[in-house]
Amino acid sequence: MKKILTTLIFSAFLATSASADLGVNVGISGQVGIAAATGTESQANNAGENTPSVSKDSEIAALGFTSVFIEKTLGDRFSVGIDYVPSSLASESTTEQKSDLTGATAQATVTNTMKIEFDDLTTYYAAFNVNENFYLKAGIATVDILTKENLGTGGSYSDTDTDAMVLGFGYNKTFDNTLFVRFESIYMDFDSASVTSGDNTVSLTALDTVTGKLTVGKSF
Repeated sequence: MKKILTTLIFSAFLATSASADLGVNVGISGQVGIAAATGTESQANNAGENTPSVSKDSEIAALGFTSVFIEKTLGDRFSVGIDYVPSSLASESTTEQKSDLTGATAQATVTNTMKIEFDDLTTYYAAFNVNENFYLKAGIATVDILTKENLGTGGSYSDTDTDAMVLGFGYNKTFDNTLFVRFESIYMDFDSASVTSGDNTVSLTALDTVTGKLTVGKSF
């Protein structure tokens, strides 16, 4: 998917057209901003009771990444497009020690290390031109969540995915040679997701990002 979409977009960049306006825009963007995440871990207690122990943590982190996009204009006011991030976005590694039940009453201390990668972040959007320069944007995003863990218990977490609502606004400046630059502010609100290993369940209960985006592109 990465190679196919990236190849299509950059092939369009290199293509030339001396005839009619195709109404197609392609470009590359850089984004920087912050992400706020909240997660929980639910662990069945060693006695096997029905009520698990639950821990909760929240983090705020800076993020930055590049993306490529292709979009089609629909008249003077509307456009629809796809924006794709070709690189993975990784969290920091976390390490903790826990007690692991090895028998009826015996316990051993094990070390668990875990990191999360967000892969194939793809946004499908529609934009509305308020006037010649300013526009509004809304859409949905999908992303794969890859778990990179080393559990002392010998278990593992499966990968999963989640979706997000995307809202934004921006300013577009087009030049006579069909090149354009854009400045955007983008907000993403991701759905919750969870993965399980044995009696442990790790959940991403909230993830929100706010980014500023600079785009350079060309119209065909």
